[in-house]
Amino acid sequence: MPGGEEAVEADVFVEFRSKVKSAEVLSAAMEKLLRLLSFTGRVSVVVQNGRVLKSGYEEGYFTRRSEARSLP
Repeated sequence: MPGGEEAVEADVFVEFRSKVKSAEVLSAAMEKLLRLLSFTGRVSVVVQNGRVLKSGYEEGYFTRRSEARSLP
């Protein structure tokens, strides 16, 4: 069932966004979520005096480098 896989991926992405929002980006659980999503973007963390001040993510535009090279 392809619809079931999409629902699972959507749930994983919601959990990923929740962890970014709550600044829980430096955990093994986050690494697992990134692998499940095959995430190709950037996750950024701003830390000052041992506290996470800000976290966010930027999605990648290309899933494979070969696709990026084949564009004119």
